[in-house]
Amino acid sequence: MTEYAFLTDAVGDERVSVDEYVRDEHAGDWGTHPEDEVRPDVVVWPTSTEEVSAILAGAHERGIPVTPFAAGTGLEGNAVPAHEGISLDTTRMDQILDVRPEALQIEVQPGVLGSAVDEAAAEHGLTFPPLPSSGDISTVGGMIATDASGMQAVKYGVVGDWVLELEAVLADGTVISAGSEAVKSSAGYNLKDLIVGSEGTLAVVTRATLQLAGRPQQVRGGRAVFETFEDAAGAIADAIQSGVDVAKIELLGSFAAEVANEYVGTDLPDAPMVFVEFHADHGVDEEIDFCRAVFADYDPLSFEMAADEEMAELWELRREMAYALDDYREHLRPLHPGDVTVPISEFPAIIRHARSEAETADLPMACYGHAGDGNLHYEILVDPDDDEMVAAGDAVYASVVEKAIELGGTATGEHGVGLGKRQFMNREHGRDSVAVMRSIKDALDPDGILNPGKIFPDESE
Repeated sequence: MTEYAFLTDAVGDERVSVDEYVRDEHAGDWGTHPEDEVRPDVVVWPTSTEEVSAILAGAHERGIPVTPFAAGTGLEGNAVPAHEGISLDTTRMDQILDVRPEALQIEVQPGVLGSAVDEAAAEHGLTFPPLPSSGDISTVGGMIATDASGMQAVKYGVVGDWVLELEAVLADGTVISAGSEAVKSSAGYNLKDLIVGSEGTLAVVTRATLQLAGRPQQVRGGRAVFETFEDAAGAIADAIQSGVDVAKIELLGSFAAEVANEYVGTDLPDAPMVFVEFHADHGVDEEIDFCRAVFADYDPLSFEMAADEEMAELWELRREMAYALDDYREHLRPLHPGDVTVPISEFPAIIRHARSEAETADLPMACYGHAGDGNLHYEILVDPDDDEMVAAGDAVYASVVEKAIELGGTATGEHGVGLGKRQFMNREHGRDSVAVMRSIKDALDPDGILNPGKIFPDESE
């Protein structure tokens, strides 16, 4: 393909592929159904900023679409090459460039796995607190692209909160830096936070400086079981509003628990459960007692703290949730990855709405999520060959998103917009705000070659 000869000039023959199997591997991400995949024309693996710059400059000159690809673990089609062209795979940019423990910083390339960041930090008694639960299979670049977060967001915030400085390449190959190694700055526009969460539509991140933190001396985890979902949701909201200092507070509904138990092989109750974890350097028992007192108002069936050796088993059920849903029944599959977030005061309300809609439509729905920051994950299971069931599932899914926005929340708390949430952008932000976003995209990528087809709704919507 002579049109793509410039790629071999940039990186050499061995890191450019038109092999069908390789292209199929880059046609979608983890959340993409097979019928929605789009095969790129070619895949390229840069290993340096200079190579990324050369690739983008060549693509810009020729008007060729470029879709950044990380580990392919996204859930909203963020990495689908919707307009074909080049899939730019950053996974070979996987070097930890520097660890500066005295400054609480680590400098990495975008293809480094999140777990590798935390392991490198641990060698110095430090940690990367916002690491998502998928951190062992997700890259730093992908986390930055979607402004991902994980179970500890309720205490430590999201990945973007821990990004200090970025190096990135614009659509025309221009290399820029954004942010600084200082923890705060008032100098000029905040380009760093503009790039974080932009899903590769504005620039390709090639290096990141991340902030680290000390590892807590006391870590205790436990589980509370409730009679009803409403009691569990109310207890979570009350705990956060009361100021319980919890590092993780995760919700697992009774159906979700049933699915996860079957997959993992555990025998935990098929009942609404709240998993908690506390991090402290002193006084952790007092904080646990405070949480226990708040939960008592919601009549938990049990509230048990785990011994140290039981901690991993305690969280296994929650970590395996996504895999469990995919494996649950042969003829059913999750329809869309629900990922709404609402103000914590409205968390019980969004739970009630989601469950009511699913029950009315007679559809199985698994509810779980990072409940402490108001983030609800919900998965509706449907038979993909049953058109009526799929249509009903689509309606329930959209209804929950619309309700979350109505309650002052967002369509996506951590997965990003990608292809899957574009239809809700005008509803959440308003047409004028979306128009401003489009103008920023047009200014930085006037030919629209970087990850086209993502984030923005069709003009007719």
